[in-house]
Formats: sequence, C-alpha cells, structure tokens
Amino acid sequence: MLKDAVDSYLAIRRAGGFKLENDEWYLNSFARFATAQGETHVIAQTAIAWAAQTHSESQRAQRLKALIRFARFSHAADGRHEIPPSGVFCSHMQRPTPYLFTNAEIERLMDQATQLGPAGSLRPYTYRTLIGLLAATGLRVSEAIGLCCQDLSIDGLLIRETKFRKSRLVPLHATTRAALDRYLAKRCQVATSDDHLLISCRRRALTRCAVHKTFRQLTTAAGLPRQPGQAPPRLMDFRHSFASNALLSCPEGRDHTGRHTLALMTYLGHVHPSSTYWYLEHSAPLMSDIAQACETWIEENTP
Repeated sequence: MLKDAVDSYLAIRRAGGFKLENDEWYLNSFARFATAQGETHVIAQTAIAWAAQTHSESQRAQRLKALIRFARFSHAADGRHEIPPSGVFCSHMQRPTPYLFTNAEIERLMDQATQLGPAGSLRPYTYRTLIGLLAATGLRVSEAIGLCCQDLSIDGLLIRETKFRKSRLVPLHATTRAALDRYLAKRCQVATSDDHLLISCRRRALTRCAVHKTFRQLTTAAGLPRQPGQAPPRLMDFRHSFASNALLSCPEGRDHTGRHTLALMTYLGHVHPSSTYWYLEHSAPLMSDIAQACETWIEENTP
C-alpha cells in the first residue's frame, strides 16, 4: 500500500514538471523499510528511524524532508498517514572546499585515462575525452554523460533540459571540437544503437557510478591530491576550476566584470548569480584581487 502511495505521489508531481530522482530513491527505500515492519502508512517514529540510518546529519535531514513532503501529500487523502516533525535533524549543509586543478594535473589525468583497459577498447579514449571535455567546458558531469551525438553541432554543444529544466548552447574552442572529432572517429568503429556521445565498454551510455569509480582510480594513479590531508578532488571540481579561471581572465573594471560574470552565469546554466559568485571564494588570486579593489576604492573615496 505504501508503494502504491509513493508511485501516485511521484506520478502527480512529475506531471507538474519535477524530476524527483532523489525523492524516488528515498521514498522507495522508506516504503521497503516500513513494509518490512508490517506498516501500511507513514508512521512518524518509523520515518525518523529510517532517516537516521545514514551517518551524515545533513543527509538525514534531506531524507526526512523528502518524506515529510510525501507524508503531507498522502495525509490529505488518508488521515492515517502521520506527518513527521521537521527539525529533527540539522539541515545545515557545508559545501566542500573545491579542488582547483592545474593544467599539469589535468594533463596527468588524461594521460592516465589513456592507459585504462581493456586493451583495444574504446574506454581509454572515452575517459580521456570526458576529462578533457569537463575541463574545457565546465559542464556538469550529468550534462556531459547525457550528451547525444546529435547534440554536437557547428555552433557548439546543445545541453538539453538538465538542472532546473534549462537548455543552453555551449560554444566550443577549436581545439575542443577537434578532440571530440577524433573521439567520434574512434567511436564510429564501434557498432552500437546507442546515440550517446560517450559510451562504455558495453556500448551504452556511461553511468554516474562507473564514472566516479573510474575517476577515483585515475586520481590515485596520477598522485592527486597534492598534499596530505587535502580533500580528494571530485569530478565537479573541473567545473569549479573552469569557472575560477574564467573569472581570473575577466577584464578590469566594474562594468566589464559585471558583464563577464553575467555571461559566465548564463554559460554555466546557473539560475541565481549567487551560484556563480560562490566560485570566487576559493581562488586565492580572485580573493586577492577583490581585496585590492576594495582597498583602492576606500583610499579613493576616503576624505
């Protein structure tokens, strides 16, 4: 009965345009947990016990929030569903410090990707291309592995309805386009009906799990991170590095900076400027430039 309620909730919310990929996993997990205890409706205490299974406090809060939304929806139709209390877990989530790749580190990762097995397969070319594409364009990982061959045009890459259901066109540098063309020449030698640009050894689209696992293998082989105790790099850090480098190349002057930041916000597919400004925080050169600009302004405007 809980599974039916979950399916109904997901179907109705998705009809309104929500993807709910994480919610689907959470709610099906809860349904299995509660059903195993013989329950057919949401019970607040059971919901809290299920959410508490993960070690991360912020993750517990996210799980319970998803369940509260579902419980409110279900309670409207059947009062036997209890609505768990909010605020049981701390929802504050601290963003991890980005790892900013150097050009030399990116080259090392691409070199390590070239050495991936199995011998004679497309896999080393796929991962070398993926790393280069992420570094050169700042795409989200989900956007890169979701690309289809038809999304590559003379004008750039068409990113279709990804995060926030937004589509955008990402222009490509000539060297990036040339690298993609070289990969496509290799890919065309593999017989597959899958239209995804980057494909696995199984001739299907790359999966998040496989990509993250392979990336960890590559960072270890390349000797990253650089210092003991430093947080390990993530695939998302290619996006951070791209954004930081783009902001570093910004022309001087407030008007130029504003236009450059707005262009970067559009390029990255951000909805709010704050998402773009956040990339300023972890680049020492950028923060130094900001501090210097503030000092200059104070000096010029202090009587």
